[in-house]
Amino acid sequence: MMEHVFPTYARFPFDLVKGEGVHLTDNHGKNYLDFTSGIGVCSFGYSNEIIQNNVQNQLAKIWHISNLYESQIQDEVADLLCNDDQLAFFCNSGTEANEAAFKLARKYTGKTTVLAFNNGFHGRTYGSMSLTGNPDIQKGFAPLVPDVEFADYNDDQALELIDDNLAAVILEVIQGEGGVYVADKTWLTKIHAACKEHDVLLIIDEVQTGIGRTGTKFAYQQFGLDPDIVTSAKALGNGTPIGAMIGKKILISAFGPGSHGTTFGGNKLSMAAAKGVLQQLTPEFLNQVQQKAEVIWQKLNAEIKPLVAVNDVTGLGFMIGIHLNETTDVNEVIEKLHDQGLLTLSAKHNTLRLLPPLVMDEDDLFEGLEIIKKVLKKA
Repeated sequence: MMEHVFPTYARFPFDLVKGEGVHLTDNHGKNYLDFTSGIGVCSFGYSNEIIQNNVQNQLAKIWHISNLYESQIQDEVADLLCNDDQLAFFCNSGTEANEAAFKLARKYTGKTTVLAFNNGFHGRTYGSMSLTGNPDIQKGFAPLVPDVEFADYNDDQALELIDDNLAAVILEVIQGEGGVYVADKTWLTKIHAACKEHDVLLIIDEVQTGIGRTGTKFAYQQFGLDPDIVTSAKALGNGTPIGAMIGKKILISAFGPGSHGTTFGGNKLSMAAAKGVLQQLTPEFLNQVQQKAEVIWQKLNAEIKPLVAVNDVTGLGFMIGIHLNETTDVNEVIEKLHDQGLLTLSAKHNTLRLLPPLVMDEDDLFEGLEIIKKVLKKA
């Protein structure tokens, strides 16, 4: 029982105290197979040797210095993260990355209005929360940041809102918290074209979808998009606090000295972890993720989707949403899965959300899906 912390989370009554590979152990000695990755964070599991060695080596040197001085490791990570036409700003979370993107878009364009989407999620600080299309998250915190408009996801009516007065459009190519819904490629192409036509910046939130989660470095790469700004966090540090805003070099004039900052962003320990992640995010590794994803999606479609308790299965790669019918409560299912030694997540619209570590092998993936099938058959 936690007595000295604000109750901002509905916590399950156990403490995860040890991790090895893709398995976790709680304070009661119970073992779990992890289908959460810490909400899409620990994609390389809990005992990755390269990441651990990088952090330990950095810890023995220096773990913090302010951004008043050059940081070679920041530049090395940015080089691994960005393409030749991009620059990075490092912060501590996805929320902060989206805050930076919001600020950069307004400052560069000189315009204020941003278009976001219903059921989207971009964070909980005032700027990012104002971009989040979920009234439940915004409730009680008004007034929010002004000049944010919302449209329905995958709806062509959104195109009518993209005009010369708009600073930016922000979206996820897969809405994670919103129910693991994948954007239609044709719709995304239209959004992209409308942004280009009206000189509107396109911001892609890759906080959950990026760093290999869908089988490519960033999910937008599978949809033929060329975003002006990309935000990243979660899996980038495999559990160390990190966020990154990646922007095209043409935007550099709006983010000079004094325009934005952070005390802990680009922290050398987090940079060491991120370097270890990106060093391992090779084409060969991503190809393995794609191959494993193909196999698990065959099983999902053949054995999970037809279940009576399931309305649909959506997602891409290692990002999976099992949409349950209205008589099957996702939270009750999650607790039953805990009893069976499997950790899972929920998302909006009564969705069971699965975000397994990318390093999980097929045997463990199949084991987890078999547990889910067993529990849903009895639901």
